[in-house]
Amino acid sequence: MGRFYFHLRAGDEITLDEEGTELPDLPAAEGEAVLAARELLAEAIKSGTPDVSEVLVITDEVGRPLGTVPLATVLPRLLKK
Repeated sequence: MGRFYFHLRAGDEITLDEEGTELPDLPAAEGEAVLAARELLAEAIKSGTPDVSEVLVITDEVGRPLGTVPLATVLPRLLKK
């Protein structure tokens, strides 16, 4: 088990995940990031928010980047540009 953090990046601006989430491994963290990206996009659509973050950055407890999930990659194919 480890603590993973899911920071939001929009251009040069980063919103830090201060809490993190305990997960068994990186594949579990990547799955969690995909679910979080879908939730963020759904909320943005429901609320009519025009600007959303572009990427979820997965880091470990010391802040080392482990992976990224571009929010556009979780859109259904028909909605992708």
